[in-house]
Amino acid sequence: MSNFRKLLVWQKAMSLTTKIYTSTQKFHKEEIFGLTSQLRRCTISIPSNIAEGIGRDSNPELIRFINISVGSLFELQTQLEIAKNILYLNTEEFNNLYEDSREIERMLIAFLKKLKENK
Repeated sequence: MSNFRKLLVWQKAMSLTTKIYTSTQKFHKEEIFGLTSQLRRCTISIPSNIAEGIGRDSNPELIRFINISVGSLFELQTQLEIAKNILYLNTEEFNNLYEDSREIERMLIAFLKKLKENK
């Protein structure tokens, strides 16, 4: 597999990244180097690591990079909770972003399982 753009999980991660950027634009300006930056960096890491893993052309390396994506996704979910708790995200916005992240989580876990079966 050499074209990561065809992976639905990569496409959904890219969509979530765009949504996170849009949502964080309204955060307080003093958060630009705090929560805003953290949310953006970890969400960017998800599709980036999927792409990098595909580019490594090795199953063990792909597994490693998908695991990094999962870690970044869990980091994102934690930071979304923080943003909701401090009222930077309303309940509806949080729920939408969180559900998107959970869908990607399920896809990444299934992808990892399949990769490990094919070692």
